[in-house]
Amino acid sequence: MNLNATLFFQMLVFFVLGWFTMKFIWPPLTKAMDDRRQKIADGLSAAEKGKADLAQAQARISLIEASAKSENHARMVEAEKQAAVLIEQARREGEAEKARIIAQAKQDAAQEVQRARDSLRGEVATLAVKGAEQILRREVNPQVHAELLDQLKAQL
Repeated sequence: MNLNATLFFQMLVFFVLGWFTMKFIWPPLTKAMDDRRQKIADGLSAAEKGKADLAQAQARISLIEASAKSENHARMVEAEKQAAVLIEQARREGEAEKARIIAQAKQDAAQEVQRARDSLRGEVATLAVKGAEQILRREVNPQVHAELLDQLKAQL
């Protein structure tokens, strides 16, 4: 084999391979790397913008919180003033209201006692009729039974 021919042939293959690589392989690779570089740059700029937006949002939140606290404080002060006025008014009206409440409570208690008595009368009448029925061991006429209950209720 001829060393010069081999060397020449290898150089020719090397240059053809270099030309093929530069013509068909290198441009898509550089385009892909440029696209990737652009995506990374866009991502970094979006991250920076996001940080800036976050800082602005936190500043707005701080302002809103401060405003809400001051409004809440003003409302609390107003509520305390109103409470003081109401307490003073209640102290003035307390005695009359206390007497009215006591009278109402006494009236409610009397009504409850009356209801309890009426209920007990009905229960006692029912128990008396049942007891009499068991003692006599005879059938009681429902109409007569109702009349007896009414009479017992009236007597009690």
